[in-house]
Amino acid sequence: MTTASPFSRRKALAVAAALLATVHAAPSFAADAWPARPIHFVVPFGPGGANDLLARAAADGASKILGQPIVVDNKPGAGTIIGTDIAAKAAPDGYTFLISSAGVISNSMIRKVPYKDVDLVPVAMIGLAPSVIIVPANSPYKDLKEFVAASKGGKGLHWSTAGVGSTPHFVEGMITTEYGAKLDVVPYKSGNESVAAVLGNQVDATSEASIVVLPQLKAGKLKALATTWTKRIPAYPNLPTAIEQGFNNVEIAHWAGVHAPAGTPVDVQDKMAAAVDKAMKDPVVVEKLRGLGIEPIGGTRASFIKFTEEERARLGKVVKATGMKDD
Repeated sequence: MTTASPFSRRKALAVAAALLATVHAAPSFAADAWPARPIHFVVPFGPGGANDLLARAAADGASKILGQPIVVDNKPGAGTIIGTDIAAKAAPDGYTFLISSAGVISNSMIRKVPYKDVDLVPVAMIGLAPSVIIVPANSPYKDLKEFVAASKGGKGLHWSTAGVGSTPHFVEGMITTEYGAKLDVVPYKSGNESVAAVLGNQVDATSEASIVVLPQLKAGKLKALATTWTKRIPAYPNLPTAIEQGFNNVEIAHWAGVHAPAGTPVDVQDKMAAAVDKAMKDPVVVEKLRGLGIEPIGGTRASFIKFTEEERARLGKVVKATGMKDD
C-alpha cells in the first residue's frame, strides 16, 4: 500500500479548504452581484390605484439606486390572491417581489388561499394612503360621532365595501364591534363601485383610499367625516382623524410594501429595503405623493417586519370579533 507524502496530504487539505471556502462564499458572491438583470414588482391590483402608484414610485426610485430596471406587472383579481400567489411561487432569487397590501396578512384569515403565509417575507414599507370615511355631499352628518349615533337608531345605516376583507370592510368592523354602530354591509366588486354607490345616494357611507376620494371631496361631490389613519392628510388638512373624534381603535390605511418569496437571500432583501427607503425620502417623490394624499414611509426591513406583525394582531382581532368570512 502506498502512503501519501506529507506534502501530498497538505496539498489535498489546502484544496479541500479552498473548495469549502468557495461553497460558503457562493451566496455572498451571488448577492454581491445582485441585481444583474431586471427585477419584477408584481402588483395584485389594476393600474391607477394607491398600491399601483406606490409600486411605480418605488420602482422608479429603487431602479436608479440599484442600477437595473424594475418592471411593474399588474396581476389583479380574487381580492389580491392571484398576484400574491404568483409572487409566493416565484423563484427566491431576488428578481420577483410582491407589492403587498393588507390582503397579504388578512386573506388567509377569511378565505382559502393557494399559498401559505410563510411563503412570503416582509422586505420594505413603501407608503400608505389614509382611508377616508365618506358620505354623500347632502348627508346630514357633520362628523363620525353624528354618523355613529344616527346609525344606532331604527334599522341602522347602509355601508358599502369593496368586498369581504377589503379595507372598508375592516373599517366597518372596527366601528361596529368597538363603538356599537349599526351598519348593514353592502358589498361591491371594487372600491370604485363602492364609492359610486355613495355618490349615487344608494348607500349612506363607506371608506376609501385618500387618493381615490380627494378629487370628489375637493369638488364638493362627497363629504368626509374622518380619516382612519393616525394623523391628518397633508393634502386635506382640515379633516380630523377618527382618533381625534374619540374613536381610538379605528386605525387602518391602504398601505403598500414589498414582500419577497421565502428563501430570498437576506442581504438581497436588505439591499432592496435600503433602495426603497432612499427612494421614499427623495424630496421630489415626497412632494408628488403627498399632493395625491399618499404618505411615503420607507424604513428598514426590521421596521416593516414589526409593522406587519402588529397589523396581523390588530386585523386578527377584527376578524374574530366580526366573524368575517368569505363563504
